[in-house]
Amino acid sequence: MPTITVIIPTFNEEAFLEEALKSVAFADEIIVIDSYSTDKTPEIAKKYATKFLQRKFDNFSNQKNFALKEANCEWVLFVDADERIPQKLRAEINETLIDSKHSGYKLNFPHYFMDRFLYHHSDDVLRLVKRDGAHFTGLVHEKLICTGSIGKMKSMVAHYTYKGLQNYISKKESYAWFQAQQLYAKGKKVTWAHLFFKPTFRFIKSYFIRGSYKDGVPGLTIATINAYGVFERYVKLMLLQKGMK
Repeated sequence: MPTITVIIPTFNEEAFLEEALKSVAFADEIIVIDSYSTDKTPEIAKKYATKFLQRKFDNFSNQKNFALKEANCEWVLFVDADERIPQKLRAEINETLIDSKHSGYKLNFPHYFMDRFLYHHSDDVLRLVKRDGAHFTGLVHEKLICTGSIGKMKSMVAHYTYKGLQNYISKKESYAWFQAQQLYAKGKKVTWAHLFFKPTFRFIKSYFIRGSYKDGVPGLTIATINAYGVFERYVKLMLLQKGMK
């Protein structure tokens, strides 16, 4: 029977973490990698985790790669504290890995916002991989790399993405700095055209192409904030190019 390690990164997640940990109790090993939380996150984690690790946060990839080195199982599943692995997905994972045809699997994440799941605003994200050769790259919206082919699970992750409108906007602000730093390190140049066309395209892609308009007001709100996040990214890149940190 294949073995699974679950890795959960945390920082001040006392309100969400316990339910996430309970949902992955099927795993052979649970690792919580914490960024020195100041709430009850460590206390909650130690009740359920096989390993509780702490490391000063510098970027998302380094944090997860650090925990990945501590994993002992054949497969590794990455879960955030605001995510839950429902029974249907647990069963599919266990059944699929008995005779796996791939080295990694994408999971489907419908966004949860304004008290409802937005099924037309979902992402397929690589989260379940064979441990050997797996690693993360990138500062934010980090990319999980695995060797071999990639499949996709049919069942969905329950992802309670947004803890409120202000939290979502703050998250976009934070991500924008990491993304701007990545672009700056690559020598990307920003123009005034970027500030108009990039956010506009993001809104069109989110609202019309991906179908967020079918999710009503929550879909419109998400599309608008996503466009704002892109605008912030290029504003911050412009500030970096002007020597501001």
